[in-house]
Amino acid sequence: MKPGTVIIINGASSSGKTSIVKALQASFAEPYLDAGLDRFLWMLPRRYLERPLWDDVLGLATTAGQTGHQLVLGMHRAIAALAHAGNHVVADHVLVEPLWVSDCAASLADLDAWLIGVHCPLEVLIERERARADRTLGQAQAQHKLVHRFVVYDLEVDTSVLTPDQCAEAIRQAIGMGEPGALRQLREQTPGS
Repeated sequence: MKPGTVIIINGASSSGKTSIVKALQASFAEPYLDAGLDRFLWMLPRRYLERPLWDDVLGLATTAGQTGHQLVLGMHRAIAALAHAGNHVVADHVLVEPLWVSDCAASLADLDAWLIGVHCPLEVLIERERARADRTLGQAQAQHKLVHRFVVYDLEVDTSVLTPDQCAEAIRQAIGMGEPGALRQLREQTPGS
């Protein structure tokens, strides 16, 4: 069985990742499974989504505790397993930890796996975050520079100038025109890989 395609969408909170995931799912003829970070966070017992246990998961969404590391490393392996079973996968991510970047690369680099950077100016992120009722204020600003710090991309999009559908179309065109290389490059940069 031929492994499926994987698309990892990385960006700060409120950058538009979820909207891009939905647009991608709608635009492909074949199904793309949504296996993003929030899906895995909601697998935790409810008590882990509140302090003090939340601090061991993702803290202020810029660092993770042991539970958060285990969850994200498991997410990468689950995405790989889904792809190896022939499923196409799209997943939003917040690659704020160097360990997450290296593990994502190690887990997915041998697949047809694309790493997409989602950018948005800080002032737009702050306004979007303020308009949402389901986000911790300050999270987007804390992640803004950190989320792209350890990463190289196959493609980058800016959601302040492109709609989710336009971002999805740019991603579809990139996938149709070439081979991914960002995750392989990141794996090669990791000592001992």
